[in-house]
Amino acid sequence: MILTEYLSRPPSRMWDYALQAGVTHATVRLPDTELDPADFGEFADFYQQFTGAGLTPVVLEPMPNSLHGHIKAGDSLRDESIDTVIRMMPVLNRLNLRVICTNFMAYIGWYRTRVDLPERGGALVTGFNRAECPDTEPLRITRETLWENLAYFLKAVLPAAERSGIRIALHPDDPPVPRLQDVERILTGREAIDRALALANSPSLGVTLCQGCFCAMGESIPETIRHFAAEGKLFFVHFRDVAGTPECFRETFHDNGPTDMAEAIRTYRDCGYAGPVRVDHVPTMAGEANEAPGYAGVGRLYALGYLKGLLEGCGVPYR
Repeated sequence: MILTEYLSRPPSRMWDYALQAGVTHATVRLPDTELDPADFGEFADFYQQFTGAGLTPVVLEPMPNSLHGHIKAGDSLRDESIDTVIRMMPVLNRLNLRVICTNFMAYIGWYRTRVDLPERGGALVTGFNRAECPDTEPLRITRETLWENLAYFLKAVLPAAERSGIRIALHPDDPPVPRLQDVERILTGREAIDRALALANSPSLGVTLCQGCFCAMGESIPETIRHFAAEGKLFFVHFRDVAGTPECFRETFHDNGPTDMAEAIRTYRDCGYAGPVRVDHVPTMAGEANEAPGYAGVGRLYALGYLKGLLEGCGVPYR
């Protein structure tokens, strides 16, 4: 597997943590407005900031919201945004950045109702409770429109992705509920992900296997790994865990949730998965109250060390 850390510009303490933990690859987030992703020179300058520090970008996550927000909504800037994405594909090809992790959650991205739930030793985690998040009217976008917009997007961009050897890895909705406030959702279960993949028979379309999302859906993680790996659709892994249901769940420490993480790692190994993986949605540890919930540094280091230990213990080669 390719061990990555989720990093953005400018260089920060998280870059140092990654390098000190032995991570040499990165899942990178582009700035939304200050960089033209279809301009090779601008993207290359961004890319070289990472490589100059000893970190090789291998995944782009997410697709810039300044583009993808219009694509998901299907508004008047959709076609212009899709054109930019298409022109970005040869740029990614030249830089050997092969995976785009993207989602199709319109208007509202990943969402939590709490960011201060106590976990082991007083660490804090995020959680979602449907009862604390009532629907509001009217709907801004319906399920039917989202499916139409997803099909439109895939039909437009996948030929360019195939020409450039770029993989688009769909991330499930988080939380995986059919409606969140004034928007509906579509990628809320394994069957829905299968439906999305069936919209286009393309080797460039696959899945980000976000373990926490699939766990919340009630899916078996090993079975889900085998399912998508057998179809050649497993492109990227988010290593995390949650306890609960789609309607009410909480994040956990990576070694303290319902998923048998060692079994999951062995399943990736047995399925021959050698692609990128990153830890995600970590607890906030002591002294990190001002850090971004789910992305504080010490929690990420803990999860990263746990993941490395599992990989080595299960005999999974990584780099």
